[in-house]
Amino acid sequence: MIIFYAPDILTNPILPEEESGHVVRVLRKRTGEEIVVVDGQGHRYTARIMDAHPKHCEVEILSAETLPFRPYQISLAVAPTKNLDRIEWMLEKCVEMGLERFTPLLCRFSERRELKLERLQRIAVSAMKQSLKAQLPELNPMTDIRTYIAEPFEGQKFIAHCMSDHERKLLSREIKPATPVRILIGPEGDFSDEEVSLALANGYVPVSLGNERLRTETASLAAVHTVHVINELRLD
Repeated sequence: MIIFYAPDILTNPILPEEESGHVVRVLRKRTGEEIVVVDGQGHRYTARIMDAHPKHCEVEILSAETLPFRPYQISLAVAPTKNLDRIEWMLEKCVEMGLERFTPLLCRFSERRELKLERLQRIAVSAMKQSLKAQLPELNPMTDIRTYIAEPFEGQKFIAHCMSDHERKLLSREIKPATPVRILIGPEGDFSDEEVSLALANGYVPVSLGNERLRTETASLAAVHTVHVINELRLD
């Protein structure tokens, strides 16, 4: 199945220019043919092409369905790596696995202090379509870790750090099924002592992802995957 993304399809049944070009120029779809469209809010539509224009393809909605949401949600906050390709690859894979919210963190030891959200948005849209999802994760701008930690959050809050002289619990043993989860992943130089202390003071649980020392993007994938696996095992 090939799906297309049109966030406001209900009020404006015309595909965005990039999607229109894919439908008409690449796939050579014609007027009268049917396609599948998602709005990024959990809805999937079957639509008929009414005007196969390569820049503004008009469609008619034939049917709609709401895809079920998971009984838990994952919010991932990560200090981006210096190498942009690595953080973009990480976001792509996390969206494919299932992610509701992504926030780049600005930490004391951050190697990258700016990100272009427009590019991350395109990567997230592509990953959503590739994995046949209908929900696009919320992408937030770079946020200072102190501001992020202070935000209210109803669910479990974890900070994954590598300080062996601090008490840490294994993430897989702490996850409660069907509960929203927020996970902080630090930069290559790890969180500072002050950042860890601030997180603990705000109710975050210090966790480990295992015995291996992982890169930032690997730790992010491991954390998201762990939440999914534990929920799937315990919700069966």
